[in-house]
Amino acid sequence: MAKPSNPHHSEPIPAAARAEVERLLETGDLFRYTAAEDAPVTLLEREFAEMMGAKYALAVASCSAALFLSLKALDLPRGARVLIPAFTFAAVPSSIVHADCVPVLVECGDTYRIDLEDFEAKLDGADAVMISHMRGHTSDMDAIMALAEAHGLPVIEDAAHSLGTTWGGRNIGTLGHVGCFSFQSYKLLNAGEGGVLITDDADLIARAVIMSGAYEHNWKKHPVLAEPFARWQNKLPLYNTRLSNLSAALVRAQLPEVARRVRDGRRNHDHVAACLNASPWLSVPDPLAKEVRAPDSIQFNLVGLSDAEVAGFVDEARDRGVAVQVFGASADNARAFWNWQFLGETPDLPKTRAMLMRACDVRLPARLSVEECTLVADALTSAADAVAARRRAVA
Repeated sequence: MAKPSNPHHSEPIPAAARAEVERLLETGDLFRYTAAEDAPVTLLEREFAEMMGAKYALAVASCSAALFLSLKALDLPRGARVLIPAFTFAAVPSSIVHADCVPVLVECGDTYRIDLEDFEAKLDGADAVMISHMRGHTSDMDAIMALAEAHGLPVIEDAAHSLGTTWGGRNIGTLGHVGCFSFQSYKLLNAGEGGVLITDDADLIARAVIMSGAYEHNWKKHPVLAEPFARWQNKLPLYNTRLSNLSAALVRAQLPEVARRVRDGRRNHDHVAACLNASPWLSVPDPLAKEVRAPDSIQFNLVGLSDAEVAGFVDEARDRGVAVQVFGASADNARAFWNWQFLGETPDLPKTRAMLMRACDVRLPARLSVEECTLVADALTSAADAVAARRRAVA
């Protein structure tokens, strides 16, 4: 049977970036603070903030760095307890540990979203909330924001996978106090590595800018009121998590592609989801009513299969040219909370554990055609059928 193209290949960097990259290489002007004004990083921050509808943006070395700086900029006390979904990437609790805070894991259900009952139960004693829109699946942000506000807690949105997703017509990343995004190669905007945080809080962005590495008076090259910057001059540590001009040039050239990538990514996801949901063995959770996703991958649950049959399904799909990751069954998966041994004792989270043992992940980038997506869907459904046929054969 025909096999789909490698879903791990990224789109080519637009030609518009090449002239700017060549100019930067000719001048060696790679440091964001070399130019008096309008350095590529500065322009990226301005354009990204405008695209998102935020007042301020700060481009940094990674989304992890953005999450870390957000916590530090909130001036949380050492040992502050930060609620996070138990279904997230290891970098999220790592950023909390890096900020001298304590991650508190909250149960997630089989729709991959945070369990609101467990979330509410753990709010007492918490100091902040960090919501991961994991793989672009947005939890009920109305309920989360209302509960957090009632407890006086700031909310950071880990929107690494959610650029282009909206909630009730608002861009994800603009609902909380800070929104953090990724420019890693598997994300919608690709610089290899990199990230950005956005906020409307002038004091918070001033603190984040200085701590990102705006030493001496380099903060004057950021379009924020001078008063909050002056208030924090020489009072904060410098963590040097800046983005380079070269990375910014790559990202800026891709900003005009965002709308098209969102549109095509949603088309691909919805096409494959419809095919998978026709199988009795595969189930793709529905989006929430206010959620309009911008997916670059697809997640689905295996239904009614044993552990051995789950492993068999992965093998069958691989033989058909599709790599499937079962979050809880893939060895040392960084999205399975029991592998975060740096946190100490593993918490008891039965709902999340059960979900991760049957939740599958497949790359589905916007560059794929509908025909290629059909090949992906056919490979997955036929793999499930093959496993089920073996069960019937021995029954």
